[in-house]
Amino acid sequence: MQDTYMTAKQIDQYLGTLATKELESALAPLKMDRRATVQKIVSKYIRKIENASQERKRLQMLCQYENALFEEGLSYVAGVDEAGRGPLAGPVFAAAVIFSPGTIIEQIDDSKRLSAKKREALYEAITKRALDFGIAHVSEQEIDHINIKNATILAMHRAIQSLKVRPQHLLVDGIDFETIDNPYTNIIKGDSLSISIAAASILAKVSRDRYIDKMAAQYPQYGFLNHKGYGTKEHIEAIKQYGICPIHRKTFTTKF
Repeated sequence: MQDTYMTAKQIDQYLGTLATKELESALAPLKMDRRATVQKIVSKYIRKIENASQERKRLQMLCQYENALFEEGLSYVAGVDEAGRGPLAGPVFAAAVIFSPGTIIEQIDDSKRLSAKKREALYEAITKRALDFGIAHVSEQEIDHINIKNATILAMHRAIQSLKVRPQHLLVDGIDFETIDNPYTNIIKGDSLSISIAAASILAKVSRDRYIDKMAAQYPQYGFLNHKGYGTKEHIEAIKQYGICPIHRKTFTTKF
């Protein structure tokens, strides 16, 4: 790149085509350019390099539980998480995800930290790159019958049972999951500490949101598209006005 003969705009466009690992050498001569506009561009791409480095470190930390088990000789480690314990309506969903050793998906994180658009994009990436995954749910009627805690555990078991590959160890978000069929580790806030749990949280959340969006078309008066079944003021007012519908959890809505 002969930056002496390039405008700041051309330099910016050129740097934008480079992979992060190529930027450092490309920026070295530009640091000597006295143009203020060029120095702003240099600063922008230095930040990009720093952000990429921080993301690599975050992803490495996110793989710590899986890597420790892989180092013990295991090959099939499943992360398990749920979505929808708290809403007034809809099933509780759970997912289980198994990644091959060394699999890293950029920007993967606890589903609650991601936008709906980002979750959808990561859903596609996870389902394509996972060695295996399973998604399951427990209905509103079952939740009313056995309570939400037991329903959540049941949904997790169903997700695990739907896997084609038998996991050798489970990493489970939270502290109240138990199984006699698989060795397991409960991890508090596991969706921000384990890549496979984070992946499971995304699959469960997206699957549940998609279901609720379909239900929103059947019961438009409740505003499900906006709150996904959670107990917002809008939702509670709709229940008071229209009563409950078939996807409401009766044990969650008795006080309304």
